[in-house]
Amino acid sequence: MRTTFPEYVVALATIVGSVLFSIFGGVGIACLPLGLIASFIRRPKAVITRSQYIKEATELGKRAKEVKKAADALHQEERSGSKGRKWRKNVKAVEKELLQLEEDVKLLEEMYPQGEKAETSWALTVLGYLAKLVLGILGLIVSVAWIIHIVIYLLIDPPLSPFLNEVFIKLDDIWGLLGTVAFAFFCFYLLLAVIAGAMMLGLRLVFITIHPMKWGATLMNSFLFNVGLILLCSISVIQFCATAFGYYAQATAAQEIFGHTLQSLRGIKYLYKYNVFQIAFIVLAALTFVYYVAFGWRRKKPSGRFQLSS
Repeated sequence: MRTTFPEYVVALATIVGSVLFSIFGGVGIACLPLGLIASFIRRPKAVITRSQYIKEATELGKRAKEVKKAADALHQEERSGSKGRKWRKNVKAVEKELLQLEEDVKLLEEMYPQGEKAETSWALTVLGYLAKLVLGILGLIVSVAWIIHIVIYLLIDPPLSPFLNEVFIKLDDIWGLLGTVAFAFFCFYLLLAVIAGAMMLGLRLVFITIHPMKWGATLMNSFLFNVGLILLCSISVIQFCATAFGYYAQATAAQEIFGHTLQSLRGIKYLYKYNVFQIAFIVLAALTFVYYVAFGWRRKKPSGRFQLSS
């Protein structure tokens, strides 16, 4: 049978999106809940004294002057036209130091709230970290459920159990839309995992440039880049969910397009026949989990005096 042109375009877009989804989704499904839990563990435990605040603020002020001095020097080099490899390396070093400085300033403001509503501000800070802990635990349960479902339903042939498919069907028996809501929640959680993975790798990846996103400080071109990334991955999320929940979504249009047609195309079908993207997803999720267990709970320490490479 010959497939239609739109279906083949969707198939090619799904392959590109699946590569990104395997990377960002695999990393994000682990770092999304573990990052929230790690944030709670690294939280400020108590309000510091005024003398401690003045000492820390003075140190941050010195670091800010060093960063400004370095940025001015790089700006002068840019004007003179000497934008070589060393210059780009120094720009990245300044950006990294600036991000670390902003995080330290925010943490200091949390540890020493000021103003007439200082007590209220501290109470809200404590409640915020408790909310992160609760959401992190709930997210960890969902992430573990996803990993178990992928292993026992997709990677093992024949599947050991329908697992989440049966859960959705039983929820539908309780109330007509309950299973559909749960299905939508698990799909949307995968999209959140992609966003979390993109934000994490955007700040840490060395061999590829990804526009970093930071709350309250993201440039418009970075927004557009990440929106395009998420839209591209959303097709793969639909395909992934149509495959993972094939028992629940049988005889639907999504299952027909992403389940039967896509997995029968010449040259493309082997990527899905041998579960290449699912295996990459699981491997990256496991590596991210190991990373957080080993290093994710530690608070970053200043690396000493900031200097540019000469």
